[in-house]
Amino acid sequence: MARILTIGIAALLGSTLAPSAMAADSGAQVFKSQCAICHSGAKGAIGPSLAGVVGRHAGSAPGFNYSPAMKQSGLVWTPAALKLYIAEPAKTVKGNRMPYAGLKDPAKLDAVVAYLAAQR
Repeated sequence: MARILTIGIAALLGSTLAPSAMAADSGAQVFKSQCAICHSGAKGAIGPSLAGVVGRHAGSAPGFNYSPAMKQSGLVWTPAALKLYIAEPAKTVKGNRMPYAGLKDPAKLDAVVAYLAAQR
């Protein structure tokens, strides 16, 4: 009986952990197709590197010339703040320089935020 219970608990834990990993994998694909062209992390990229973005203050990554609006936004990039910004950049930080209309698909939005949260 204990063995069956252990197997059942392991299966439950595996099922709760798998969606997060799957979301990050899916998010990697979304990032590659929609974000990496500007946020490659390479020196001279159009946008700042997003590695380690979760927990960082907006407009604070060294080596990137942010708009005054981004520097003064007061945002800290939590998963919730990233989700709002990626969905509607112009509305979330008025006057920012990111020429992106926003990611409207909720599943893709969740996936890319999961991916960014996994990048350290």
